[in-house]
Amino acid sequence: MVSNCTLHNMPTAVAKALEDVAVKKALAQDEAAQWKHKYELELLRNSQLERSIASRALDSSRQDNLSVTSVISEGDIDATEFRSSPQNTQTRSNGYLQYKETIQNSKVLSYSPDLFNNLYLDTQLDSKISEKASFTLTLDPVDERRKEQNHDLVSFDDGDINAEVRSNKQIALVWNSSPASVFILLKPNAAAVQQLCEEMVWWLREQNVTKIYVEPRVKAELMEENADFEFIQTCETEKQLVTINKSVDLVITLGGDGTMLWAASLFKGPMPPLVAFSMGSLGFMTKFQSSMYRESLQAIMKGPAYITLRHRLHCQIIRHDRETDDNTSSESAEYLVLNEVSIDRGMSSALSNLECFCDGHFVTIVQGDGLIISSPSGSTAYSLAAGGSVVHPQVPGILFTPICPHSLSFRPLILPDYVTLRVQLPLNCRGQAWASFDGKGRQQLWGGDALIVRMSEWPVPAVCEKESSGDFLRSVRESLHWNRRNIQLADERPSPSH
Repeated sequence: MVSNCTLHNMPTAVAKALEDVAVKKALAQDEAAQWKHKYELELLRNSQLERSIASRALDSSRQDNLSVTSVISEGDIDATEFRSSPQNTQTRSNGYLQYKETIQNSKVLSYSPDLFNNLYLDTQLDSKISEKASFTLTLDPVDERRKEQNHDLVSFDDGDINAEVRSNKQIALVWNSSPASVFILLKPNAAAVQQLCEEMVWWLREQNVTKIYVEPRVKAELMEENADFEFIQTCETEKQLVTINKSVDLVITLGGDGTMLWAASLFKGPMPPLVAFSMGSLGFMTKFQSSMYRESLQAIMKGPAYITLRHRLHCQIIRHDRETDDNTSSESAEYLVLNEVSIDRGMSSALSNLECFCDGHFVTIVQGDGLIISSPSGSTAYSLAAGGSVVHPQVPGILFTPICPHSLSFRPLILPDYVTLRVQLPLNCRGQAWASFDGKGRQQLWGGDALIVRMSEWPVPAVCEKESSGDFLRSVRESLHWNRRNIQLADERPSPSH
């Protein structure tokens, strides 16, 4: 929480926004604890149910007396049985939680599009049948040793603390039903990309994909080539675009990393799994080759497929109170970015003067050309060019990288992913600043304005060609030419005579 002293020294609009963020975070933690408690109770009930069914099969004389519903109530669970329940394998993704009936009438955790609250906080059940394909996220490969662990994050056996269980294993996506709708996003003004899109649309139709969505511009271009593309659907309004995630099973991008960033920006909340085909100049995040799209999509739609959860940053601009300064606006704006948000001095001749806070604690004043706040996925973009670290996309953190700082001792930081950052312009600052979000949506900031940044709960689930670490390390070597050098020549001096 933000201290009273800190709140007293900041503008009212910023203080209110920070209080709202703190309240939402506390509510989220409380709901997560409640959901986890109910989920583990459900697992325990399932275990009791299975034992009851087994006992009934062994002792047929008691079959009429046994009831499937004779499981322990919530108030009867002791701590020993609670800890011995199966390990929670829930992962953070962009799906929706739903309990699904199995053959044994027990319930397992799966992901379905019918629920649209926060994925790991929602506890409601929905009986509505959706046409959208559902999927399950599992940890792969399965570590048999960890399956025997009875702990969540840390264990306290024999008084020793260890964190063996806390491990970000590779995540695999398993389809519960075949994907039947896709959203194709294209790099603009590229003839080769449009030609590939035409071929892919017809091929997807042959694969029983019933709904194919494109942007309005793309549909108009396809209709000019061939009127038979009338069956393609599109989003004509902003409202349709906001809710498109409820109708799409898979997102396909044809282009480069910029096209993938554009796709991520279109989904303001949860996002379906994304397959990125490389048709750009760099291809750091787009690992699938366009010439192999048939084989790649067949394997992905059949499943299972490895995915990388690329976390996004939630950014909010809080304007200074209108009654304090008539030249400023009190309205706020929110953005979701996959790579980074940057604050620079633009054309101003004065150095930037940015006050930075982390969870209400003062960090530093940035004096220089500006500041970059980046996600792990964005560590290989603008942040890397400014001297930041290269970070694996599945490492939970927020990068804090200065741009040409005035002090040579000002080095980049990597902060935990659960913190909330606030960057504020002093009321008496001499110049202005400009904020850019993944290189777009450039906004001018004035004295008293603040930018609040936190990790979004909605990641981009990018499908891997092989697996997360393999794709990332190959991109670092081949796209960034990391540590590429000429091999040292062998010493060709004559060997000494014997």
